[in-house]
Amino acid sequence: MMDETGWIQRAREGDVGAFGRLVQTYQTPVYNLACRMLGDRMEAEDAAQETFLRAFRSLNRYDPGRPFLTWLLSIAAHHCIDRLRRRRPALPLDSLPLGSDGEDPEAALERREARERVQQLLMALSPVDRAAVTLRYWYDCSYEEIAGMLDLTVSAVKSRLHRARRRLARTLVETTDEV
Repeated sequence: MMDETGWIQRAREGDVGAFGRLVQTYQTPVYNLACRMLGDRMEAEDAAQETFLRAFRSLNRYDPGRPFLTWLLSIAAHHCIDRLRRRRPALPLDSLPLGSDGEDPEAALERREARERVQQLLMALSPVDRAAVTLRYWYDCSYEEIAGMLDLTVSAVKSRLHRARRRLARTLVETTDEV
């Protein structure tokens, strides 16, 4: 059985099958990041595919001193930011699945509504702030990793996260008061 380092090396040598193993290993985190940032499952699927295509084309620029997932998420975040900047009006949220078979429908509906609410709050943030929040709180990336992925300074990441948390909290309070 080959490990990640071996797959990367073979993929750099043109082995598409080895790169396929990397895709299988990391497709879920890349898709989840794209879905959180874009708010649309179909668009997230396209963004994830484009991320892997870009990664394959850029394998010669990958620094083995960095974690491969960090490098991939950086490509995905930048691609999603670019897509968001090209958007004119915001796309409507795609409905998320209710849950597994046999699950209490009321609990599944509450969970779906909570996911949609979080997604709506995230969509209110700028693309870069959304990427920073997603990388920090869904992927537990350090400030340094986020700074490297988004081409920011560590202090800029901290500042963006602070402002984003304040905005999310303020928006949550305002919308809760309306209900």
